[in-house]
Amino acid sequence: MTEGIKHYKDLKIWQKGMDIVNAIYEITKKYPEDEKFGMISQMRRASVSVPSNIAEGFRRNHAKEFKQFLAVARGSIAELETQVFISANQGYITDDKQKALLEELDILSRMIFTFSQKLK
Repeated sequence: MTEGIKHYKDLKIWQKGMDIVNAIYEITKKYPEDEKFGMISQMRRASVSVPSNIAEGFRRNHAKEFKQFLAVARGSIAELETQVFISANQGYITDDKQKALLEELDILSRMIFTFSQKLK
């Protein structure tokens, strides 16, 4: 299925997903306290969902199931992109931070799509 890769932690898509989780946690530390159970929680859960679904799909050991989990991960990326737009609209992040986050999310989404297409 994923020749030569013995653990999901070796996947570049999982590693990049973890980088995004770390970035989201760092960024949301600066959000207003009243967003603790709103935007902060939503963004953190969506970001955590990406590498979590990659890991779970990898452990399923079937390409069809793995592809399904990768699709869920891409869905979480879309959710997170929306939350980044909302965060910028609310003034929680700068335009530069929004642009950088959206670029990283787009790169990861494309990486996951390409990886998924190569699964047999």
